[in-house]
Amino acid sequence: MSVVTGSPGLNHFLTAYLPWTSRTGRICPLRLSVFLALLAPALLLIFDSVTGTLGPRPWEAAIHRIGWWSVVFLLTSLAVTPLRRVLRWSGLIAVRRMIGVSVFLAVALHLLLYMGQQSWDLIKVASEIVLRFYLTIGFVALLGLAALAATSTDGMIRRLGGKRWQLLHKLVYPIGLLALVHFFLQSKNDVTEPILFSGLFVWLMLYRVWRWRLGDPRILGLVLLAVGAAILTGTGESVVISLKHNVPLSVMLQSQFDPELGIRPAWWVLGIGLAVTMFASIRQYQRRPASA
Repeated sequence: MSVVTGSPGLNHFLTAYLPWTSRTGRICPLRLSVFLALLAPALLLIFDSVTGTLGPRPWEAAIHRIGWWSVVFLLTSLAVTPLRRVLRWSGLIAVRRMIGVSVFLAVALHLLLYMGQQSWDLIKVASEIVLRFYLTIGFVALLGLAALAATSTDGMIRRLGGKRWQLLHKLVYPIGLLALVHFFLQSKNDVTEPILFSGLFVWLMLYRVWRWRLGDPRILGLVLLAVGAAILTGTGESVVISLKHNVPLSVMLQSQFDPELGIRPAWWVLGIGLAVTMFASIRQYQRRPASA
């Protein structure tokens, strides 16, 4: 479906700025689907705010919800390149910029909601950011994301040059680490989700290291990445809880295999990694030339 009109100026606006159109001015189903998915959490938050279903502490609930989605968006943006290469889905590159900008907007909204919780007392907000370590690193991550969002346009890529632009945008990796530390520190008792997200982040980083050193991983390589990320996730969770609650490390390591405690993050990481491997093998089979 095309959105091209009779006005050249309007056509330029549609192709340049509307996130769900391609460069030819046509509606791109993938772009539109991703745009709606990225917009859905904000719309749901507005709906819950209007209907009063955010609970007794609506500001806090809204802050935590948008913070959670910010991490999800960040991990999704980091997953675009690995999935594009592993699944041989070149079209994913079309939504990477949209997801990346959405990460910045979500984190900015996260901060805006925190300011609202503090009754818009900017002096208090600034002092809290300076005095509280987890807020400090969260604000540093926001500044980094602002720099990446501001330089995400085609014009900025041309001005910076390809190499300098790529070097600048590698800041997303330490920014991702800061975001996860922020998420972990603000989670008081239950650290299951921060551990899970950290495990997925480990898989994404291990994939990149493998590719930089050895080239694109084959099926066996993807299996090894899944297993390695799962082992690091389980070990990390065991060490963190052991230190936090003064529990013997051996007990925590054994708990990774206790079904009564539920599925631990390491097993989720392993399952997701193996699922990616399975889909990669299916794609390879589909692209294999038919034998004579």
